[in-house]
Amino acid sequence: MPSTTVGTPPESDDVSLSHGLKQRHLSMIALGGVIGAGLFIGSGAGIAAAGPSIVLAYALSGLLVMLVMRMLGEMSAAYPSSGSFSAHAERAIGPWAGFTAGWSFWVLLCTAVGLEGIGAAKIVTGWLPGTPEWAWVALFMVVFCAANLAAVKNFGEFEFWFAALKVGAISLFLVLGVLAIAGVLPGTDSPGASHLTEFLPHGGEGLVIGLLASVFAYGGLETVTIAAAESEDPVRGVASAVRTAMWRIALFYIGSMAVIVTLVPWDSKAVVEKGPYVAALDRLGIPGAGQLMNVVVLVALLSAMNANIYGSSRIAYSLVERGQGPKSLGRVSGGVPRTAVLVSCVFGFGCVLLSYWRPDDVFAWLLNMIGAVILVVWIFIAVSQLRLRRRLEREASRQLVVRMWAFPVLTWVALAGMAAIFVLMAREPGTRVQLYSTGAMTAALALGGYVWQRRRAKV
Repeated sequence: MPSTTVGTPPESDDVSLSHGLKQRHLSMIALGGVIGAGLFIGSGAGIAAAGPSIVLAYALSGLLVMLVMRMLGEMSAAYPSSGSFSAHAERAIGPWAGFTAGWSFWVLLCTAVGLEGIGAAKIVTGWLPGTPEWAWVALFMVVFCAANLAAVKNFGEFEFWFAALKVGAISLFLVLGVLAIAGVLPGTDSPGASHLTEFLPHGGEGLVIGLLASVFAYGGLETVTIAAAESEDPVRGVASAVRTAMWRIALFYIGSMAVIVTLVPWDSKAVVEKGPYVAALDRLGIPGAGQLMNVVVLVALLSAMNANIYGSSRIAYSLVERGQGPKSLGRVSGGVPRTAVLVSCVFGFGCVLLSYWRPDDVFAWLLNMIGAVILVVWIFIAVSQLRLRRRLEREASRQLVVRMWAFPVLTWVALAGMAAIFVLMAREPGTRVQLYSTGAMTAALALGGYVWQRRRAKV
């Protein structure tokens, strides 16, 4: 049985961590966290497959993400913790669930740190040909590792300015796009609805591919609930971030997809080769659009590196604090779990080395293993919220600062949506191997967590 009672005060579980994140940090992390590398880079393949129906794909997956964030916000406002959904799963389901959700997400974040480092290095070497990619990855890793080792406010400051740049860039893109569509942008003719005539060019299969691409583009929104535990006012920070999630997703994701497919033909090669945002800016005749967007994508990648180093170290710390990992990872100095930060960075850089040494087997296996982890995490969030909400209403209703809409109906709707995505992944050859690999890792972690839980109960 979970060891933490429902009636505990709504304070952070992590008393030894600092609370150096200010409300402005948390607000901008919530705002900029929506704008990730997946949106800038991964959306091109989705548009090529789904055509204009990519807007519908992002809207459907966006609705699912809104429900997940609302559920997570409800639990995180009641119990702020750097363990976030992992701590909630342990409280609601049992230690094995917290173990499984936490360590699988840790592997995902650490691997993502390496992938984002590689992507950022490719952009820089495009500007500075002849320089080795690994050296740039190492430089980025050292910078963000050092920033996260120093103090949590350094992470907050980096993310504040990264997020401000991303928000400014995509807001400007949306303004220019809307002006062009309306026919009031100088030197640009409005395309009208000429590019929207084939809404489903590849039928339902194309929409499915676009839907799967859009689901994984939303990954990373959970960081704000992890960061909230180290803010000045965790409950208010989580509540504010979750309540504004709907308009942020609608504006930045769904809005930008609508602008792109209206401005650019969905089957334009530039959408995939240059990226959808560059293709749209080129269509508007804006000079230097490609390099400008490369700068924005670089910032998005570096921001994701920074956030994932932070998130992975806090998840590891929380797991250790709950007795679910090596005690050395739980050492805190200056309010920072520095050993967890270092180990997470080493794991991430190890993934980079694997991409050079064993790209076709070990690295490919690692990528497949983390392919559907975010869906596993979402399922733990939904099941945890189903169980905790009823207990909270009975024992500590004052802690329900944020409430899930139409509970429990929409929670069950979200679970049904996740199950449908698993079915779609099993049908698609390109995602089937990811589903099976992630399933194998999740099963192994669940078994390990259950064995650990049984042994702990006997002590």
